[in-house]
Amino acid sequence: MKRFFLPILALGLLISCENTNNKKVVLSDNQCDITIGTIVYNLDDIDARFRELRDAGFSSCEINYQSSECTPELAAQIRKASSDYGIKVTTVVAVPGKHSEWNFAKGPSTIGLVPYEEREEKIAVYHDMINFCVAAGVPAMHSHFGFIPIDPSSEQYVSFISTMKDLATYAKERGILIYFETGQETPVTLIRAIKDIDAGNCFINCDLANLLMYGNANSLDAVRQFGSLIKEFHAKDGHYPDPSDPYSLGSEVPIPTGDVDFPAVISELKRNGFNGALTIECELNDSKFEYLVKTREYLQELIDSK
Repeated sequence: MKRFFLPILALGLLISCENTNNKKVVLSDNQCDITIGTIVYNLDDIDARFRELRDAGFSSCEINYQSSECTPELAAQIRKASSDYGIKVTTVVAVPGKHSEWNFAKGPSTIGLVPYEEREEKIAVYHDMINFCVAAGVPAMHSHFGFIPIDPSSEQYVSFISTMKDLATYAKERGILIYFETGQETPVTLIRAIKDIDAGNCFINCDLANLLMYGNANSLDAVRQFGSLIKEFHAKDGHYPDPSDPYSLGSEVPIPTGDVDFPAVISELKRNGFNGALTIECELNDSKFEYLVKTREYLQELIDSK
């Protein structure tokens, strides 16, 4: 996920199983109830959106935060529609900032809370997102918080950790979790940052394609490294960056035509008793709802396979 506003619907997958004490669980057919859900970007008529999702057989969604539309009235509508149609809202998501550039040339200096520029304005938006989660009954918010520096002794890293501690505390006091979306740093760097923040409410939304597209890991190894820190997934496919253009991210492609090994990843999730949501995120300009439905069916076949 990389835009503040995205004019598409995306599908998602909710796996609800218990996994206590962070122990691996071997699943059987009667141990895990896997349901298919959705992400909502169009907030004009939440009742209609959730009814459409219910009628199409979906059961969960994320809400794309839009400051002008995410009012207390909308929060109340989300609570009611969620209850009426059995649609579980898992997170509220956005990447605030007026100058974010999604590339290696300007991304590190413009995206998230690592850069000093716009930091206060972005924190204000994150506070609003957390408050909206409380009002709407959503347990978590997530975002790209920036290209986390690899050097933990650097001034920029220390400043970022302090800023995130404050934000995590604000969220924790209100009973809200914070998910870091992956991609912009190596898995080890993100794990270190969460450990250093040490707030107890910071976890990971693992974007499977971003790990490749930013050139930082293959998805399966990252899933194994992150382990129980993962609370949510974005299902997206892509390629590593082109060596001939080292200032640009790798390209996104339709699932399953890229380098993400979805059969292996889903097998790993089932083996470990993953308890969270897997959400299809497609930022291709010609993305159609039919593609998202077809992709949901592909993932469902993998989930249903023995």
